[in-house]
Amino acid sequence: MSDLFSLQGRSALVTGGSRGIGRMIAAGFLAQGARVYISARKSDACDRAAADLSAIGPCVSLPADVSTLEGVRALAAAYMAREPQLDILVNNAGAAWGAPLDEFPENGWDKVVDLNLKAPFFLTQALLAPLRKAGETRTAKVINIASIDGVSVNPQETYSYAASKAGLIHLTKRMSLRLIRDNIAVSAIAPGAFASDMNRLARDHAAEISAHIPAGRIGIDDDMAGAAIYLASRAGDYVVGATLVVDGGVTISR
Repeated sequence: MSDLFSLQGRSALVTGGSRGIGRMIAAGFLAQGARVYISARKSDACDRAAADLSAIGPCVSLPADVSTLEGVRALAAAYMAREPQLDILVNNAGAAWGAPLDEFPENGWDKVVDLNLKAPFFLTQALLAPLRKAGETRTAKVINIASIDGVSVNPQETYSYAASKAGLIHLTKRMSLRLIRDNIAVSAIAPGAFASDMNRLARDHAAEISAHIPAGRIGIDDDMAGAAIYLASRAGDYVVGATLVVDGGVTISR
């Protein structure tokens, strides 16, 4: 049991790992003994985050823009130049857009759907060789970061975001059935309110948001890290295609 949640000796790649939920997960993985590579579009921010996280354990910055296929392939090549196998891939990089239905723009649709739904599929595809290599000795993991807005409907007019996250949850199921044959377990996490640059309401108005959460608070770093560690470790080897909702009870109260 002492090794059930250990990530000792494992390698992980976390997209969008320089801040927010991605950084929470990266820090948790490092604390459990993993070697962690983080990616973000802004190279300076990615480098700074990796330097800060290196105080916990070995963390390497691999800046990339995974919203394009060129960026996806560049990130996969950069990772594979450093590691022969990939034990854990966390598809976390994401974007949001809100606008009234009558005014919702095409670029707000394409930017969000490409990054939130298209990128996880094609980055996983590009990293199949090192994931399969890891799967030869123990179950490799792909963890997609969805959202409770893909599970239930919120009052905000974030059409492309909600659609992309619902799609990612279903994509997780579809991919999991194929990849478990290669000993790669695909799962997802649907976070609720966590303080981040994307969720500024939770970050800047935590007390107000907490009043609408059954647990009485927004999520903290350990809540997200714990969920990701569970799925990434031996403890989560038998979780295939499922989405773990981490939201303090919001979705069941809506």
